Amino acid sequence: MNSLDITLMYLLAAVLGVVACRQFKLPPMLGYLVVGVIIGPHALALAQNSSGVRYLAEFGVVFLMFVIGLEFSLPKLRSMKRHVFGLGMSQVLLTVLITTGASLGLGLLLPQWWNVSWQIALALGGVMAMSSTAIVIKLMAERLELESEHGKRVVGILLFQDLAVVPLLVLIPALAAAPEDLLPALGLALVKAVVLLSVLLTGGQRVMRWWLTLVARQKSDELFMLNLLLITLGLAWLTEHAGLSLALGAFVAGMLISETEYKHQVETDIRPFHDVLLGLFFITIGMMLDWWLVIERWPLVLVLLTLSLAFKLALITGITRLFGASTGVSLRVGLYLAQGGEFGLVLLTLAGQNNLVPPALFNPILASMVISMLATPFIVLYTNAIVTRLVGSDWLMQSVQMTSIARKAINADKHVIICGYGRCGQNLARLLEAEGIPYMALDLDPDRVRQAASAGHSVVYGDAARLQALMAAGLHRASAVVVTYLDTPSALKVLHHAHEQAVNVPVVVRTVDDTDLEKLRQAGATEVVPEAIEASLMLASHALALVGVPMRRVIRVVQDQRDARYNLLRGYFHGAGDESLDEMDQERLHTVTLPTAGRTVGKTLASLALGTVGVRLVSLRRADGLPSVFNDDSVLGGGDILVLSGKAPALALAEDKLLSG
Repeated sequence: MNSLDITLMYLLAAVLGVVACRQFKLPPMLGYLVVGVIIGPHALALAQNSSGVRYLAEFGVVFLMFVIGLEFSLPKLRSMKRHVFGLGMSQVLLTVLITTGASLGLGLLLPQWWNVSWQIALALGGVMAMSSTAIVIKLMAERLELESEHGKRVVGILLFQDLAVVPLLVLIPALAAAPEDLLPALGLALVKAVVLLSVLLTGGQRVMRWWLTLVARQKSDELFMLNLLLITLGLAWLTEHAGLSLALGAFVAGMLISETEYKHQVETDIRPFHDVLLGLFFITIGMMLDWWLVIERWPLVLVLLTLSLAFKLALITGITRLFGASTGVSLRVGLYLAQGGEFGLVLLTLAGQNNLVPPALFNPILASMVISMLATPFIVLYTNAIVTRLVGSDWLMQSVQMTSIARKAINADKHVIICGYGRCGQNLARLLEAEGIPYMALDLDPDRVRQAASAGHSVVYGDAARLQALMAAGLHRASAVVVTYLDTPSALKVLHHAHEQAVNVPVVVRTVDDTDLEKLRQAGATEVVPEAIEASLMLASHALALVGVPMRRVIRVVQDQRDARYNLLRGYFHGAGDESLDEMDQERLHTVTLPTAGRTVGKTLASLALGTVGVRLVSLRRADGLPSVFNDDSVLGGGDILVLSGKAPALALAEDKLLSG
């Protein structure tokens, strides 16, 4: 295969792997690992794990460390210091120490299966300490758990693990030195790292800000991108030639840029390189896995998988409990972080390249880590069931939480349920309060809930995407539900629960733009409000007014655009004083009540073809006064009330058609 054949093979494999993972809502990293195994030399042998490909894939790790350095923030670390430097540091140190001791002890007991030196044991301790940031963060974001009690602890531990990778990248190559040269090698590596980092971090930030400003003033996206690659790869080259690692230099480059005003632009520009090369890295990891050796030594793989999951689950659960979390929260943290991680794969590969891990052990360890990562989405999916079954107090705490919501909502009737109590939700609550309309807000940020509740706001801690929380908030008695946060998957869950349990309660959803408009409407959203469209309308109104367009015309133009965009704002009920010539040409609302024995009783909406006369049905209320969800197959009954939208002449024709048949 020539270079183009190899490139196309990797691209095709990557695309198919990611598409398959997207279909099953799994992280793309798992797809890269699986396709690497399939096309690798130990399976279909469609591609060879050549040194050139491996070297290119190393740059995936370089850009991964660059992004980690870019997200490194001292204020963020200070705000999470208990979770990061308390819980996270304890987890990493204890995992390394216990794994090292256990590996040495296992080597003494079972030398034919497990024969390792203390250098190998220490390297494996660093590998074991890592969990998968990419998989766990993605799953928690989808489940809206990043701000939950267990979510904050998981993020704190993962953050310290990412930081711990930096010294481990220096330590592992030094461990490969001959025994008599080990201490000098470790000392030299430490001195190099301290000197280089001190020089770069002391004056590096001022130089970096000056240099990036100089480049940005040229106003060339191409130049900015080239400069970014030069900085990242240049510092990686510098640390590699200093006897350290490529990834360490990239981490420092990210740290230097993180304190400048160009951080967000850099993060956006570097993302394509990061994603593509990191995908290639995970494909090469999958290609390293020799499944024949794994099958041959399957008892060892099974033992490693079981022991690693059980050990990390027990250790992390115990440490989290010691730091004051409840048993349920502690068990959730342990379940979320029991798997191996992408940095564990990086460290294992580095240890293998430095001959610290023999091939006979490398493949079983790699297999157990990959399988644990593949199992993570399923473990997370069943976490609630596991915790509820094992921890009776967790079920009790959830019941107490639902009871707390229900107690606050028990006297509320015809209230508005506000899902999310950020800036948008709080503004809505103020407007409702000013109009004397009761509301009940649900939010997942405990600090925000505590402060708002103490200030007298009607807000409780709860996940609006969970049916129990919505029911406890009085969904059946509510007059409306408003989803104020920008999360379409969660909004779809709210719509599903509302449609299943209270079909007559209207739901308004906020979105960034109209990308998911049809999906949300089909799920039952009464109205979808995209921020981008509202912002554009406000910008247009200010611009028109500033260039001299009369304000009355500005208001009319903007209102016409809103009417064309929002169903509920299209037209209004006219009175006797609204029949001017201008108003006659405007769309309006009109109510028609069907007689009990009318000719249209028993007919479907489709058979009436109201659209042919230029009229649209806005809402339908049955004879009992309750609103009804309607479609073309809906059958009309006597006493039904139809709210129609259209211009005056068309409404007159439609009314005649409905009443006379």
